[in-house]
Amino acid sequence: MSDNKPLGAQISHMLKDRGVDVIFGIPGVHNQEMYRGIEEAGIRHILARHEQGAGFMADGYARASGKPGVAYVITGPGLCNIMTAMGQAYSDSVSMLVLSSCLDETAARRGQLHQMLDQEGAAGTVCDWSYQANNAEAAYDLIDRAMLEFESQRPRSKHIQVPIAQLEGPAAPAPRRRTGLAEGSGACCVDLRPLAAALSAASKPLFVIGGGAAKAGDDLAAVLQACGAACFETYAGRGIVPWDYPLNFGSALARPSSAQIVAEADCVVAIGTELAEVDLWRAHLGHSCPLYRIDIDPECLADIQRAEVAILARAEETMASLRPLVAQSSSQWQARSVAHQRGLWRRETEAERPGIIAIVEALHAVVPDDAMIYSDMTQFAYVANEVWPMTRAKHWHHPSGFGTLGYALPAAIGGAVARPGKPTMAIAGDFGFQYSVQELGTAVELGQPLPIILWDNGKLKEIEDSMRSAQIAPNAVLAKNPNFLDLARAYGADASAPNSLAQMQEAVVSAFDAERPKLIYLSPNTVS
Repeated sequence: MSDNKPLGAQISHMLKDRGVDVIFGIPGVHNQEMYRGIEEAGIRHILARHEQGAGFMADGYARASGKPGVAYVITGPGLCNIMTAMGQAYSDSVSMLVLSSCLDETAARRGQLHQMLDQEGAAGTVCDWSYQANNAEAAYDLIDRAMLEFESQRPRSKHIQVPIAQLEGPAAPAPRRRTGLAEGSGACCVDLRPLAAALSAASKPLFVIGGGAAKAGDDLAAVLQACGAACFETYAGRGIVPWDYPLNFGSALARPSSAQIVAEADCVVAIGTELAEVDLWRAHLGHSCPLYRIDIDPECLADIQRAEVAILARAEETMASLRPLVAQSSSQWQARSVAHQRGLWRRETEAERPGIIAIVEALHAVVPDDAMIYSDMTQFAYVANEVWPMTRAKHWHHPSGFGTLGYALPAAIGGAVARPGKPTMAIAGDFGFQYSVQELGTAVELGQPLPIILWDNGKLKEIEDSMRSAQIAPNAVLAKNPNFLDLARAYGADASAPNSLAQMQEAVVSAFDAERPKLIYLSPNTVS
C-alpha cells in the first residue's frame, strides 16, 4: 500500500517527526490541505482569531519552550497579517517558522483570490529568508534547513510557501531527519587567554549582558565575581546575573548617564547582545577602552560599535572555558556607588512616569517567581523593565526590536500553551490591547488561567509626552475606549477593576488559580 498522501498532509507529518507538537494558525480554502494531516500526525492546533495573533502566539510559544513556533496561514492577506509578528520575531531572535500557501501562477493572470504581486518577496522583507517550494523535495529540504538553522545560528523568523496545486498533489513521505548537530564538548575553540589576561589586569572591567547569554548564567556569574566586574543588562538579558549582585547596574543602558559609567571602564565585554539602538538609545556605547564582543552572529561582531576583539562563539561555551582562566583580582568598582547610581536612575524613572513604580512593586510582590511575563509597548512595562527584580533568565518578554503593539496577549497565550500548569501573565496598555483583544476568545477557549494587566491611562501617553518634548502640540493621542470589563466578559473572561493595591494583589493571586483568563483593569486615577 502506498504511503503517498497530499503534500499538505505530509508536511504536518514531517513537522511532527521534527519535534513540532503545536501549530498556530487559521485555516482557509487555500491552505486547507495543510490541515489534512494535523490531527493524524498528532499535532495540536491552536486557532487564533487573526493571523497576527497566530504569529505572536508562535513567538510566545518559542520563547517559553525553546522550540520553534510554527504557524500555518493562507495566501495573500493571511501572510500579510502575520508579517508584523514575523518582523518582531526577526528583531528579537525568535525561532518562528511560517508556512503558507501561494497561488500556482501569478505572472499571466490577474484578479485571483488573495493575489499578491510578489508574496515571497514581501515576506522576505521581515524575516531571515522567504522561499517558494515548487515540489515536495524542496519543501522538505527547506523545512529541514530552517530547523537546523534554528539550532545552529542566531534564530530568526523564516517563511516557506507552497503552491496550492502542490499541496493538493500526492507526495511520498518526508525522509526521516537526516541532519543533526553533533554533540559538542561545551568547550570554546577560541583562544581566550588574551581576554582572561585583560579582565584580570583591568581595574574596572565591565560586562554588557544580552539575552544571548541566557545559558551562560552560572559561569558568567563566576567570571564576574572573579575579576570584580560590574555589569549592565539589556532588557532581554535581565535575570541572567542575580539582580542583587552588588556590581549590577541593572537594565539602565537606555539612561543617557549610563554612557558616563561605561566610560569609566578599562575593559568592556559585550556578550550575547546586539548593542542595538533599542538597547542604548544612542549611537555609541560610551567606552574608550578595548571592547570584546562575544556572539554567534557575525553581523553583530562587525557593527558600528567596532569591537577590537570579536569572538564568534556561543556565550555558554565561552564563559565555561573562560572561567578557569580568570585570576582573582581586585576591582575599583564600589558596591555602594553602584547602589547609589541605581537609586538615582530609579528617581529619574519615578519623575518621568509618576506613581507607576509603587504599582509595579505591589504587583511583583504577589507574582510567582517562576511566572513567564509578556508585556506590550506601554508605559507600565517601560517602568517595570527598569525596576522589576528579575530572578530568572528569559522570563520577561518585551517586543523591544520591532516595537509592535498588540504583542502581549497573544504571546502570553502561546507561552501558556508551552508551559501548561505554570504561571503566565500579560501586561498591556489600553491602546495596544485593542490591537489583539480578539485573542481573548482563544484564551477563553483554551481555559487558560491568565492574568491580563491592563494599564489604561486613557491616551497614547508615551506619544503625547514625546510630542510635548519635541514642542509639538499633542494631537491624535486620544481615543474613546470601550468598557474593558464588559468587553472581557463578553468573550467569557473574568474581569475586575481593583481600587487599591491590596485589591489588585488579591485579583492577581486569584487569576493565577482561575479556570479562564482574567482582565485586571488598572488606571492611574483608581489604583493608589
